[in-house]
Amino acid sequence: MAFINDLGKIIVFLFLLLSVFLITAKPKRKLPNYLFAAFLLISVVDLSGFFLNTPDHGLIKAFKRSSILLQMPLYYLYVNAACYYNFTLNKNQLLHGVPFLFFFGLLSIMGVSEQNQKIFDIVSVIQYYYYIIAVFWTLRTFKKIYQENYSSNHHLTYKWLLQTTVLFLIGNVFVLIRGFVKDNNAVFLGLYAFSSLFVLFVVSWFVLNALYQPSLFTGIDKDLVPVEAEKESKEEPEQLKDLLKFMDMEKPYLDDKLTLQKLAEQIGMAEKQLSLLINQYMGKHFFDFINEFRINYAKVLLKNQPQLTVQEVLYEVGFNSKSSFYTAFKKETGVTPTDYRKSII
Repeated sequence: MAFINDLGKIIVFLFLLLSVFLITAKPKRKLPNYLFAAFLLISVVDLSGFFLNTPDHGLIKAFKRSSILLQMPLYYLYVNAACYYNFTLNKNQLLHGVPFLFFFGLLSIMGVSEQNQKIFDIVSVIQYYYYIIAVFWTLRTFKKIYQENYSSNHHLTYKWLLQTTVLFLIGNVFVLIRGFVKDNNAVFLGLYAFSSLFVLFVVSWFVLNALYQPSLFTGIDKDLVPVEAEKESKEEPEQLKDLLKFMDMEKPYLDDKLTLQKLAEQIGMAEKQLSLLINQYMGKHFFDFINEFRINYAKVLLKNQPQLTVQEVLYEVGFNSKSSFYTAFKKETGVTPTDYRKSII
């Protein structure tokens, strides 16, 4: 029990410390930091109850209990802010707080009775999985949009947001299991200690990723929508030949911030037409289409310019992340850049 108390205090302290850091840091985009800090602070309210004596006051107890209903809405808003650079908060999003306000009022007036607790538990479970589904849907749409319109490292944002959401989902499973064994004190305390360590690991990992990879917060345009596929033609259009010729001659892929919009402007073509051209006739998303040219050029540099390091090559061909370069290179060739260079010497 003492170990759990100490562990809980450490978690709360780290949550508060990370919240202060996120609020006071000066990134290019502050909204994701603010939303995640708010998520951490609300989580502190929930986590602190197990080892801190909560004052026996109706409003305080009602707020602590009902604040659980703010956690997933804040995380959902955070995911949107991390994915889309032009995502903003508006009055419509206040609706996310309606369940919290309802139960805060209900529990403040009627108290935390057994019947109210059962209703609250049902609503909180439904709300949790509703937002989990909403987060996965947001990430799915985000992935489709960045693949069709961007060539930079947005897949890293998708990857670690997806991983973190899955970890949160696993953590929730521990909470559900804990509810079934609450009558067995030893098992309950063991699960509580394990789930607390799990929470500490997840949040620390989550924030450290944000610190070491600030480019994760660049985001994409939320107003873009996935293109609708049209009936495929067997005839190769003249525009595709012009596009491939332009790619070979002008090498626009060397721009690490190249987007579908930029490329469309350079070749004088509508964005949707260009996207459909790449999707239907090349069988690729814009993201993979650009990376294929980058990898092919990287193979030439690795072979013909041995004086260049792998890191110099990746920047030369338009990548701005070692992990992105290695992932794309291995996907295209089946080997790492280092192994490829060794194989051609």
